[in-house]
Amino acid sequence: MQLEDTRFQSFTATTRPETGPPRLAALRDELARAGLDGFLVPRADAHQGEYVAPCDDRLAWLTGFTGSAGFCIALNDRAGLFVDGRYTAQARAQCDGDSFTVVDWPATRPAAWLQSALPEGGELGYDPWLYTPDQLAAYEAGLASTGITLRPVENLIDRIWPDRPDPPQGAVRVYPDALAGQSHDDKRARLAETLVAAGQTAAVITLPDSIAWLLNIRGSDIPRNPVPHGFAILHADGAVDLFMAEAKLSDTVRAHLGDAVHLHAPDLFGEALAALTGPVRLDRGSVPQWVADRLDEAGVDRQWGEDPCELPKARKTPAEISATREAHLRDGAAMCEFLAWYDAQSPGSLTEIDVVKKLESCRRATGKLLDISFDTIAGSGPNGALPHYRVSEDSNRVLHPGELLVLDSGGQYEDGTTDITRTLPVGDVTGPAERAAFTRVLKGMIAISRLRWPRGLAGRDLDAIARYHLWLADQDYAHGTGHGIGVHLCVHEGPQRISRASEVPLDPGMILSDEPGYYREGAFGIRIENILVVTPADPVAGGDGRDMLAFETLNFVPIDRRLIDTDLLDDPERAWIDAYHAACRTKIAARLSPEAQAWLDAATAPL
Repeated sequence: MQLEDTRFQSFTATTRPETGPPRLAALRDELARAGLDGFLVPRADAHQGEYVAPCDDRLAWLTGFTGSAGFCIALNDRAGLFVDGRYTAQARAQCDGDSFTVVDWPATRPAAWLQSALPEGGELGYDPWLYTPDQLAAYEAGLASTGITLRPVENLIDRIWPDRPDPPQGAVRVYPDALAGQSHDDKRARLAETLVAAGQTAAVITLPDSIAWLLNIRGSDIPRNPVPHGFAILHADGAVDLFMAEAKLSDTVRAHLGDAVHLHAPDLFGEALAALTGPVRLDRGSVPQWVADRLDEAGVDRQWGEDPCELPKARKTPAEISATREAHLRDGAAMCEFLAWYDAQSPGSLTEIDVVKKLESCRRATGKLLDISFDTIAGSGPNGALPHYRVSEDSNRVLHPGELLVLDSGGQYEDGTTDITRTLPVGDVTGPAERAAFTRVLKGMIAISRLRWPRGLAGRDLDAIARYHLWLADQDYAHGTGHGIGVHLCVHEGPQRISRASEVPLDPGMILSDEPGYYREGAFGIRIENILVVTPADPVAGGDGRDMLAFETLNFVPIDRRLIDTDLLDDPERAWIDAYHAACRTKIAARLSPEAQAWLDAATAPL
């Protein structure tokens, strides 16, 4: 009973469509008072992380939409909710359709929509804490010939949100140097050298995971993501000014940070910016526009440049890779315990919530789980066609025989962050469409896993390889093929990813997911995901000795052989599956209960 009361994931729906219309009406009253024609409402906070604290979840509060990406443009006579293909069905289900029009983005650009909605021009308000210079530049470029202008204002949502939660005050803890592979003294010194080389005196860092990585700390301000909220200024001498609530920092953490990290209250951040001597580096893709405005007002020279932590953080140290290997093996054993239990249940006897609860209990049984790395996606039948579905008490359904279950989940352990997706049959799945699509998705996942490529290629150069077999069948998926993953940090980490939009070259040490999928709205979904780390490729006999990279697989959980149409596989693909399943037995079996060992032996039999 205690486990049920303390589980990480809850199943209460946090929004209702009917709350949207009165809130939108209140926002329009504020627009009239401010003399504005509209207001921009992103899903963002001042730190520009993907996940936001409850006090910053303004988009969900206004519209009812709880997805992790999207924005609303609220005008006096209409409101557009812009979401990409991952969230279209979810947005329509969660929002009042008479008040909010779901707009397919990026197929429809905000500037084009606004030009149609405000043909005579107008003025839109935005909160400069919630938009980056890059984002605003894109708006301004699109609106250049429309007569529509942007004006920075205090956040209008905050004026009408009477019970807005307080900002989080989660405790900060030390992250061991042995797991990080480098002390924060060494990290600060190394990054300071890059500032000196660029002729810059300081860099402003606002991304929570960058600050956590740089200082070898972890936090608890955001559920599922062990990061603290704060701001930092890294100086060219390696010192750091850290702006973070005092209540978060214990004496142990203060001793760990040492004399070169100077602690300040968050409300002193603006004053400290104004006192800097430039040039100061700002990442125009992550820093709030408010920061650039403060520097400009104080006459401080600033220069655009990447967050100095991003690429070093992405290129994991040998210690981080070793640690996360162990985390994935532990997590893989928990997954196998779950799958053995799942296959022992009678088809039709489980609900989606039953699945989520049991899987979390298997991870908890490791004794090492600190949190789940995101709310588990357990979508059966038509719910599986929603790539980012989150089960609630309202949406929960029985897993019916003959359906597919998309199960995407992960754990936060001190030594790593895990993420794995398996598509499972509910009883016998005999539909040829489902089996063929599953096999095409699997072929794409295998193709990425087996890939060798010349050093210097980016994620966009690899993305199409995962889609090839789906494209031949006139099928595709509306999300990227892979995202970066932190080591006991955020489950979605940049800048590395496998996506047609990614121009960041893949380097050794980068950890990414490999997760092609297919989704037939109203019917079923399929996704298969493994986690990979970039490594130098082994030489090939008779080759040219080129500088090539490859992937090492980190997680080992069987892929359901019952859903594979083996006639669609070629011999190298069959060999890869059999070798992968043999590795699952070798690496995982000794960690399992006798019942799960027996299940693993059967699940990994050669094709």
